[in-house]
Amino acid sequence: MEHNDRFLILNTRDDQEIIEALGSSIRLNILNLLVRETLNVNEIAQRLQLPQSTVATNIAVLERAGLIHTEVVSAKKGNQKRCSAAFDEILIQLVRDEPPAEDTIEVEMPIGLFTNFQVSAPCGLCSTTGIIGYLDVPDSFLNPDRMSAGLLWFETGFVEYQFPNNSLYTHKPLKALEVSAELSSETPGTNPNWLSDITLWINGIEVGTWTSPGDFGDRRGKFTPEWWKLEGSQYGLLKKWLVTDAGSFVDGVQVSSVTLPDLHLKEHHSIRVRLGVKEDAVHPGGINIFGRGFGNYNQAIILRLHF
Repeated sequence: MEHNDRFLILNTRDDQEIIEALGSSIRLNILNLLVRETLNVNEIAQRLQLPQSTVATNIAVLERAGLIHTEVVSAKKGNQKRCSAAFDEILIQLVRDEPPAEDTIEVEMPIGLFTNFQVSAPCGLCSTTGIIGYLDVPDSFLNPDRMSAGLLWFETGFVEYQFPNNSLYTHKPLKALEVSAELSSETPGTNPNWLSDITLWINGIEVGTWTSPGDFGDRRGKFTPEWWKLEGSQYGLLKKWLVTDAGSFVDGVQVSSVTLPDLHLKEHHSIRVRLGVKEDAVHPGGINIFGRGFGNYNQAIILRLHF
C-alpha cells in the first residue's frame, strides 16, 4: 500500500482486507458522497435512503480500513460523528508474484525471541492479546511470554537475535546478506515528524543507520489488533538492509562501506542481528519493532542469504 496526500495505491497481494472493504455498493456510494463533502451518519442515511444502522455498520468498516476520516463533534443533541473521505483517488494494482529464488535461504525470527537486550524506558512489549509484563520496566523483557510479542519498543539500547548461519552448509558463494523488519521511531503517543537513528549490527559489526522519519498513528495498522489504543504506535516502514561485496545499503541507498568479508561469517556458527538506537545518536528518537499481528506487514525479522 502506498499513499501520497490523497492518492492511494493498493495491490492485490498485500492489501486484500482494504480491497474487501471496497467490495460493497453501499460503501462505494458512501465514499462517493464523502469525497465531495463531510457528512454525519444521519445525513448519509438520508442521502442514500438507507437505515441509519446500515450506514453506521458500513462506516465502521471503512474507518477500520483507513478509507475515511471520522471526528466526533458536539451537536445540539449530544455528539455526532462527522465523516470524510481519506483519499480522492484509489488505484488497485494486480501483482504478478515472482517465484522464490532457488539460491536464497530465508529465516524469520519472532521479534520476542531475542537472545540479548539492553533497553531504556519508555519501553514495553505486547502480544496480539495484551501487554507483556509491565510498561516502562526493562526487566519485562525477561518475561517468558516475550516469545509471543508482536510489538516491542524502547528509547535507547538494543535487542539482539541469533540466527543459524546457513552459509556454512552450502558450497555456493554468498552474494548478499539481507535483513528486513518493520520499524518506526517511538515517542509517547505518536508523532509523524519524530526522527530516530536506528542502527543494525551483524556479529558485532555496525552495518549502518537508517533515520526513521516518525512514529505513525494516523490510522490503525493493517494487522494491529482492535484492543491496541489508537493513541499508540500503529505501524512502521518496511526497511531492508543489504550487505554485499560492494558495501551496505538500506533500500538501495549506501549507508556504509561494510562488506560481506568484514562480517567474517565463516568464523561464526550463528549470525547475530542487533537492532537498536545508540545513546549518542544524533536523533535518539526510540524504536518500535513490529512483528506478526501488528503493523502493515505481517512478518517478524527476516534474514535472507542470497547465493
